[in-house]
Amino acid sequence: MTRGEAADPPDSGALRTPDRLRRRASRLLSQLTARSDRLINVGLAEVDARKWHYAVLASLADYGPGSQAELSGRTGIYRSDMVGVLNELGERDLVERAPDPHDRRRNIITISTRGRRQLRRLDKVLDTLHDDLLAPLNPAERDQLVQLLTRLLDHHTRTS
Repeated sequence: MTRGEAADPPDSGALRTPDRLRRRASRLLSQLTARSDRLINVGLAEVDARKWHYAVLASLADYGPGSQAELSGRTGIYRSDMVGVLNELGERDLVERAPDPHDRRRNIITISTRGRRQLRRLDKVLDTLHDDLLAPLNPAERDQLVQLLTRLLDHHTRTS
């Protein structure tokens, strides 16, 4: 499946969708999320990566080494899923695990040099995918959309 196939063609039923549904932000966000996830998942799969790989590598690059629990909190990846993600990244030599000097029962995860190179490659892939996703918007509109979505998410993250 190519990236073009990942994004659904324009909804031919959009004209038949009741206006009251097309005016609901929650419905629009849900539909766009589904299309965005499909586009990103397929695009990353084309370069043998997954969105959780990117999330862990970005977290390690931006915030430094951390335990599995810390990485779970930073990325939103369930702790039970984190082990599998770290195993995949470890098998590819993208992260390194070492015993925590303060608590030998847990490991500290660090991004490797190879992981930093992979993260730069994935940044470029995601830039292209986001350009596809946001194609109808000009740069100022894209920035505004990200600011508005961030504001909404921050509000609902604080209150939940």
